[in-house]
This record gives sequence, structure tokens and C-alpha cells, in this order.
Amino acid sequence: MPEQVQVRLIKKYPNRRLYDTKTSAYITLGDVKNLVLGFDQFKVVDAKTGDDLTRSILFQIILEEETGGVPIFSADLLSVFIRIYGNATQGMLGKYLESSMKTFTEFQQRIQEQSRALYGDNKQMQTDFLAQFLNFQQPAMQTMMSTYMDQSAKMLQQMQDQLQNQTRNMFTGFTFKPPGAEGDK
Repeated sequence: MPEQVQVRLIKKYPNRRLYDTKTSAYITLGDVKNLVLGFDQFKVVDAKTGDDLTRSILFQIILEEETGGVPIFSADLLSVFIRIYGNATQGMLGKYLESSMKTFTEFQQRIQEQSRALYGDNKQMQTDFLAQFLNFQQPAMQTMMSTYMDQSAKMLQQMQDQLQNQTRNMFTGFTFKPPGAEGDK
């Protein structure tokens, strides 16, 4: 029988402190980031209500990363995300981004595997190889990913606009006649 992974429970208190029930200690957002980087399974809940706050905490970590260094998301891309909320394409965007990120991480894993194949367990050589590869490829990758994301965002915006226009056209000329109105017999 496969071993079931125990999800680590972190409680968030009204004073905005996070309490890790596994270690019985207060932790920081940096500690939660390390859990993510370590692929640890965890869930953040409101200590009072029990509401799941995991996504909110992950967004806080992303916000800190975005403001602390080189941001991943451009203002234009974030604007498109905001415009898509509440529209028919919202669900499609989430699935599309998940699929894109899965492809990107699989590519990243393949490069790491190739580095291990070339240099074995020599961590320093692997690190040097990856650093050289990324330094060489980084401008091209950034341009490619930025263009890809911008084009994807524009495509989704166009799809959303097209759906709105089609909906508008479907109901153009449609007039509601209440029962008993002229013409009903």
C-alpha cells in the first residue's frame, strides 16, 4: 500500500503570524517559500475560521519576489490578467498557464538531467554548466517567454472580445414581449 503524504498544517493568526504545527514554532513567509522550494506539501489555514489561505500566502510570496528583484510579470500582462477576471475565458487562462508552466518546468528538468549526465554528481560542474547555459540563453529565453506570454495574453483578450461581440450580436434585435402583449393569442 502506498505511503500517504501528510500535509503540513500552518495556521495564520490575526496578528498575521504563521504557526507551523509540525515544528510547533512560528515561521516567516521565507520559511513558507523554502517549503515550496523543497516540494513539501502544506496548507495554510486561518486559525480562527479554518478557511484555506494557502493561495493568499503564495501570492504574498510572489509579490515579495516581484518587488524584490527582476519581475516576471510586466504591467501590461498583469493588466490583461485583471481584465480577464469575471469573463468566460477566466477558466481557460488558468488551465493554459498551468499547462505552459508544466512545459517550462519539464524543459528545465531536462536541462538539469543533461547536466547530471555530463558531469555526474559533481555539483560544482553542474552549477557551472547551468550558469553558462543560462547566461548564454537567458536573453533569448527571456525574450521568447516574454513574447510568448504577451502573445498569449493578447490572444486570450481577442478571444474574450470576440465572445463578447458574438454574445452582443446574438441578442441584437431581441425584444422581450411580456405575456398578453400585442400579438399573443
